[in-house]
Amino acid sequence: MTDATMRRATRDDVPAIVALLADDELGRQRERPADPLPAAYTEAFEQIAADPRQVLAVAVAEERVVGTLQLTFLPYLTHQGGERALVEAVRVAADVRGSGLGRMMLEWAIDQARRRGCRMVQLTTDKQRADATRFYESLGFRASHEGMKLPL
Repeated sequence: MTDATMRRATRDDVPAIVALLADDELGRQRERPADPLPAAYTEAFEQIAADPRQVLAVAVAEERVVGTLQLTFLPYLTHQGGERALVEAVRVAADVRGSGLGRMMLEWAIDQARRRGCRMVQLTTDKQRADATRFYESLGFRASHEGMKLPL
């Protein structure tokens, strides 16, 4: 889907983004794409939009949100004080998966990181998402570390 364009998300995009986040087995367990949306989604959007180190982006085709991702820019002392970009919450609408949209979105994110001078782009993917792991590997990402989480 090369006719899609990337842009920063707006408040009006939040329901479509939440629907994308909920559109798989793992997402259905944790998201609530109700109408109206729980206020926490809008509150989180406002915090993200106000933070200069955050970019919540959407892929739009024919005036429809068909993909989303979030970029967070993190300063580090490692890598000689370099900044890295963290890619999270990558989702592509079910009816356009396999069209090249995900590749276009990740290439856009990598380009944003390069333009900002980041030394690295990193991401995590759930171990249950074998297709996502293969996709990220096809873009050059390598599983160099073991990630760990502690739910609170």
